[in-house]
Amino acid sequence: MTALLEIKDLQAGYGASQVLFGLDLSMQAGEVATLLGRNGMGKSTLLRCLCGWMAPSSGRIVFCGQDITGWPADRIARLGLALVPEGRQVFPNLSVHEHLRAFAANRSGAAEPWTVERVYGLFPRLAERAGHLGQQLSGGEQQMLAIGRALVTNPRLLVLDEATEGLAPLVREEIWRCLDLLRAAGQTILVVDKYVQRLIRLADHHTVVERGRVAWAGSSAALAAEPELWHKHLGV
Repeated sequence: MTALLEIKDLQAGYGASQVLFGLDLSMQAGEVATLLGRNGMGKSTLLRCLCGWMAPSSGRIVFCGQDITGWPADRIARLGLALVPEGRQVFPNLSVHEHLRAFAANRSGAAEPWTVERVYGLFPRLAERAGHLGQQLSGGEQQMLAIGRALVTNPRLLVLDEATEGLAPLVREEIWRCLDLLRAAGQTILVVDKYVQRLIRLADHHTVVERGRVAWAGSSAALAAEPELWHKHLGV
C-alpha cells in the first residue's frame, strides 16, 4: 500500500546549525500518528519542512504520491495539507464566520465535505459566537476556530501543532473529543503534543524525536508498555 506521507532521510537546519539528521516518517491514509519529543529536538523544524516554510538540505517528502520537497507552502496546502498552528494564529479582526467562509473549499473531492455548518455542529460554541471577532474569543474558542478553519479546507492530512497547549482541562477534553470524532470519520491526522497517555488512546503510531533523529517508533500498545521511554525521551 502506498503511503499518504513518506518522509525519507530528512536533513535540515538554520545556517551552520543542523537540526534534523536523516529523519524518517511514514503515514497511511486514515491513520492517526504523533510526533513526540522534548522542546528543541526538531519537531517544529520537521513541520516547517513539511508545510513548505523552509527547504530541507537533503532528503525527500512525498505527499499524495508527489515529491513536494521544497514546494512553497500555498502549493502544498492546495494539495491537501492543513495545519492547526501552535498559538492558534487566528485573525483578530475577522469574525468566526468570516474565518470559516474564507477558507472553505473541497479540493480533495470529499463525498461528505466539511462545511461551515458542519463545523458549527462539531463546535456549537463557534455557532454561538459566529459574529465575534477573533480577538474577542477565549483561548479555547480560538483553538476550536483554528481546527474548524483547517477542516473546511477538507484536508487529506490534518497537522496539529500543540493544539491543547495552555488550555483549561475541560476545554482540552473537548479538543480530544473532536479528534476522536475525526479519527472515527477516517481523517488522517499528525499530532504534535505532550499528553502521552491521551495520545496513546487516540493514535495508531508514534514517532519519538531526539536531537533531530528518530529515537523510537511504534504502536500505541508498544508505547504504553514502555513508560520508562516516556521519562527518558519526553520527561513525563
